[in-house]
Amino acid sequence: IPINCGAISPQLIESEVFGHEKGSFTGAVREHKGYFERAQGGTLFLDEISEMPMMLQAKLLRAVQEREIRRVGATRSMPINVRLVVATNVMLAEEVKAKRFREDLYYRLNVIEIHLPSLRDRKEDIPVLVPGLLQKSVTAKQKHIKGVTESAMARLMDYQWPGNVRELENILERAATLTQGKKI
Repeated sequence: IPINCGAISPQLIESEVFGHEKGSFTGAVREHKGYFERAQGGTLFLDEISEMPMMLQAKLLRAVQEREIRRVGATRSMPINVRLVVATNVMLAEEVKAKRFREDLYYRLNVIEIHLPSLRDRKEDIPVLVPGLLQKSVTAKQKHIKGVTESAMARLMDYQWPGNVRELENILERAATLTQGKKI
């Protein structure tokens, strides 16, 4: 289950992540299962973990350490069995030094670190990524594009990709929108 930690308002994120009990705050008219409960037995993907408010980082640390959560307004904790995968576009070690991310949480989460180089540093991935990203765009637009020409692929390979894969996806979507033929 994916969560974009930067896209949920600070007022709602605790309830969304950990759930809440009926009547625990104004507007809590029913019990709500949070992402941890919904991911029980599976994987919870916390995207943009660096955007999580410090107050919630403390509660997340407790959940990771104790393997249990407590809904907002609950009097008891419940056990959880969830694998956490986190991602960010900033260096968390630097965020720790700047006191914007909890050091103890950083070490709890950083069990296995996977550093993914920028797309400009792994251009051999572009021909592998293009078909899937293009298919996604073509399906959404109900077009019948069958791929990219050799010259278009050469231009994609020559570009420096400051926006990484999201920029590649955007460019392919734009090209699919404007293309009249069977190939971009």
